[in-house]
Amino acid sequence: QVQLVESGGGLVQAGGSLRLSCAASGSIFSINDMGWYRQVPGKQRELVAAITRGGRTNYADSVKGRFTISRDNAKNTVYLQMNSLKPEDTAVYYCNANGVNTARAIIDSWGRGTQVTVSS
Repeated sequence: QVQLVESGGGLVQAGGSLRLSCAASGSIFSINDMGWYRQVPGKQRELVAAITRGGRTNYADSVKGRFTISRDNAKNTVYLQMNSLKPEDTAVYYCNANGVNTARAIIDSWGRGTQVTVSS
């Protein structure tokens, strides 16, 4: 089992910043890609940003230039620095990680989500 625990969500005014963290733990052999997704009620979960083990990043157009994803491979942790937040960034943010566990089985795990609310 691989568990992902997110932290860092909360309430912030428009223009403010938040930093999300997500730590993976459990029977991990290696973590490959890690990413952040978000979802609002009635809509599909969407990719916000992703990062490969080697550090290659990918961002949704809506967050380019405002959000930065990074990771610490030694700690199996991924971060999302969110600046210049807008009310439309309000959502539940989920962490995702894929890789291989100690039994050499493929894993694709999700965190429980953390609420980010941006007030206007």
